[in-house]
Amino acid sequence: MPWSNQTGGGGWKGGNGGGPWGQGPRGGGSSSGPPDLEELLRRSQDRLRRVLPGGGGGTNPAVFAIIVIAIAAFLGYSFFTFRVQPDEVGVVLRFGSVDRERPPGLNWRLPYPIERVYTPKVTRTNSVSIGMSVVEGGSSTQGRDVPAESLMLTGDENIVDIDFVVFWQIKNAEDYLFNIQNPDGTVKAAAESAMREVVGRSDIQPILTQARQITETQVQDLLQQTLDDYGAGIQINQVQLQKVDPPAEVIDAFRDVQAARADQERMQNEAQTYANRVIPEARGQAAQIVQAANAYRDQIVAEARGQADRFVKVFESYRAAPEVTRRRIYLETMEQVFGKTDKILIDEEGATENVVPYLPLEPLNRVPSAVPATGGQP
Repeated sequence: MPWSNQTGGGGWKGGNGGGPWGQGPRGGGSSSGPPDLEELLRRSQDRLRRVLPGGGGGTNPAVFAIIVIAIAAFLGYSFFTFRVQPDEVGVVLRFGSVDRERPPGLNWRLPYPIERVYTPKVTRTNSVSIGMSVVEGGSSTQGRDVPAESLMLTGDENIVDIDFVVFWQIKNAEDYLFNIQNPDGTVKAAAESAMREVVGRSDIQPILTQARQITETQVQDLLQQTLDDYGAGIQINQVQLQKVDPPAEVIDAFRDVQAARADQERMQNEAQTYANRVIPEARGQAAQIVQAANAYRDQIVAEARGQADRFVKVFESYRAAPEVTRRRIYLETMEQVFGKTDKILIDEEGATENVVPYLPLEPLNRVPSAVPATGGQP
């Protein structure tokens, strides 16, 4: 046998050799015999008591119970709970199928592989740049143009260089997690496609000048419709144009055309301003002339009607009393004739004695004017 009772052998029952639990050979002494299991347990308990608080007393089964409960609580907390942050939502899968969604806070679940939890950030606003790439250099970031994404063909067969940014966030966590694989890539591809479609339906001049807001709105609506068709669970908050320019090779010519168009619009505005000022004045003068003509017409018609009515009245009076009417008409006529001329009345009986026939009577009625002095004499 390998462990025989031989003098100086390696057996554990005798000799100087130590057994499997022995302490090895001692100097010149006899064999110490088999190890004591109770001694080993006692040493282990002593070490445990030195580690635990209140050590030094006897063996207490409650201590081991507390240890077991603490370990079980730790394992239960680790395997059965999960925390959802304020900007997240918890999506719980049970055997690979969506079971429920949990709000922010501490929530319960069954351990893996029964249940698994995903916590996407549903309130965070994400951004995707199209037409440019961000290059980080030291403490600053710079944008580098990507012509393959930014150069687009307009409806009037011109090329325009467009850089824009799309801001989005998660609208439906379940669709976002399981209907698309690469959210940023999906949003970027759909946004580029929507922009190319909108630009392809428009002319270059409105895109470069006053139609930027309209273009952003149309691209946002078309992009949102595309992502909804995909079931991506993404909400597009804003599409923001960063740069809208002609290609670099022809930008100088486009600037000249733009300046000419600006001059044209300025001159048109000045002409329109002049027209807005002159036309109302002309219309006012025309209206004044028309009103004066209408007033003159009404006056003449009224006077004619008055004269006609007067003639009718006179005729009726003449027919009723011809002699009196004839005399009155004669007197009124004489009054009208002599009322505007200078008159001198002479009595017929003493005309030949008191009046010189050839005396000019008209200068006698005039007021003599002051004669200027000449040579100191009147």
